[in-house]
Amino acid sequence: MRSLAIGATGMQAQQLNVEVISNNIANSATNGFKAQRAEFQDLLYQNMRRVGSTSSDAGTIVPSGVQIGAGVRTSSVYRIMSQGNLTVTENQLDLAVNGNGFFQIQLPTGETAYTRDGTFSLNPQGQIVTSNGYALNPAITIPPNVQSITVSATGQVQAKIAGTVTPAIVGQITLAAFPNDAGLEATGDNLFLETPASGTAVTGNPGVQGFGSLVQGSLETSNVNVVQEITNLITAQRAYEMNSKVIKTTDEMMQTVGQMQ
Repeated sequence: MRSLAIGATGMQAQQLNVEVISNNIANSATNGFKAQRAEFQDLLYQNMRRVGSTSSDAGTIVPSGVQIGAGVRTSSVYRIMSQGNLTVTENQLDLAVNGNGFFQIQLPTGETAYTRDGTFSLNPQGQIVTSNGYALNPAITIPPNVQSITVSATGQVQAKIAGTVTPAIVGQITLAAFPNDAGLEATGDNLFLETPASGTAVTGNPGVQGFGSLVQGSLETSNVNVVQEITNLITAQRAYEMNSKVIKTTDEMMQTVGQMQ
């Protein structure tokens, strides 16, 4: 009976759906996190009576036919790249991108990673780095004896050095944008890598056409809608239960057939 295998594919699909939803909920407080959504496709069909085939020598056409489906499979886990809310921290090295674009991060391997998490600090050499110590790219070094750091909406970094009147320009933050943000590969630590699906990164200053502006003293929160995720979780649970019911019913039907022999 096909329904046994069909029900199994439904349970496997909903299990993955619950895993995706669980990860979204777990990261509801992760800065710059982008929620994911599982998407599904139906499997191949067996044609018991092909639609459009002739049903007589007179050329009459079968209007609908008979097709039996084989179940469901996961086609993709899509990343939703919508803007998260901005929360004020008043930390001068906390930066949020209001609009399109990613911060560029130099990894120890030499690769460039991308992130929406603007939680930055200074390392012992005065470089602006992430919480894991990875340097912002292009690198920006803050000189010693700095009283305050100012980052403009266009990414210009200025430092007010003790004993001086005019702040010194110490660097320029640039952002990266992609033709397909959803095609980026998540590697953990709030970082993404470029892939053939994402397209090649295009860099530019914040605030210019195609790039969002920077907001100093703020962070972008997760774009996870917890209420919606709980609703999705309940729906996935009910779908899982219904598919398990299909398997149970099929088993009872097979037992009935077996008892007739």
